[in-house]
Amino acid sequence: MTPMKFSILTIFPDMFTGFLEHGIIRRAMDRGLIDTGIINIRDHAAGRHRVTDDRPYGGGNGMVMKPEPLAGAIRETVNRYPDALTIHLTPQGRVFDQDTARELTRTDHIVMICGRYEGIDERICETLVDRELSIGDYVLTGGEVAAMVVIDAVTRLLPGALGGDHSADTDSFADQLLAHAQYTRPREFEGKAVPDVLLSGNHREIDRWRTESAMIRTFLKRPDLLTKRLLTDEETQLLKKWHMEIGRIIKNRGTNG
Repeated sequence: MTPMKFSILTIFPDMFTGFLEHGIIRRAMDRGLIDTGIINIRDHAAGRHRVTDDRPYGGGNGMVMKPEPLAGAIRETVNRYPDALTIHLTPQGRVFDQDTARELTRTDHIVMICGRYEGIDERICETLVDRELSIGDYVLTGGEVAAMVVIDAVTRLLPGALGGDHSADTDSFADQLLAHAQYTRPREFEGKAVPDVLLSGNHREIDRWRTESAMIRTFLKRPDLLTKRLLTDEETQLLKKWHMEIGRIIKNRGTNG
């Protein structure tokens, strides 16, 4: 099997050393599931000082990444891998989510541009970028952390990357639901016990409990996800049961009020 390739364009390649050497990413590389390459944008900058930024035209605060070094780094990579998808990590991009991560697993090679300062020259975005992605509505110092987030989220969805064959299927957001609550030893911690059903050995009841736990957590923390989900019969019945129970609580409060 040909590994999925990530080419990372950055002026700080050392930031990725620890990230690539541990955990799921390291195991995925060892198993031949992914391949990573770090391209130092400074290697494509001219002059003795390898400058990659300059003042913005029109004035303003901060610096802007120059187009020549970025264009050289992108073109060198894309010329070797013509089918690569070039992604610019920027707050202005489409918000990255689980569906996008799943979509990217169908890509053989992703080139990731890690911007810095006030951003990159717009002419790079217009001519050499296929897609812009944001990991959230906030601003980071650079795109390196965002690149790690995307690589991690995509890699864990590749078959064989996780310990279990279906581990990724039960992750939060895998099917528009948050993951169910998890417990491990000890059986009791600071007066709080593990739910009895998880110790029962009855897998049907455990599955039912996990479904309800996932639904409760999603309803309380991210109810917007439920509006996007095609509910199963079991999940529909759960919502109806809660609706009736909430109605009784409201009615009793009115009676006692």
